[in-house]
Amino acid sequence: MPQKVLCDGCGETLYHGYEIKSPEEIYEMYGGRCPKCGRKLLLMPRKVEVIPISDSLNNK
Repeated sequence: MPQKVLCDGCGETLYHGYEIKSPEEIYEMYGGRCPKCGRKLLLMPRKVEVIPISDSLNNK
């Protein structure tokens, strides 16, 4: 099941892949800030969604 992580501020995709990454890994990848809008990234996710694969394929 793929994981997709978005910036809470601008919606920029910070990570998309099949290897599950922790919030700490994604935080470290970008130095704690969104590369697009500069918003400070949080180590605790604000929102977590689980979407069936059929729904995610239809939204491409």
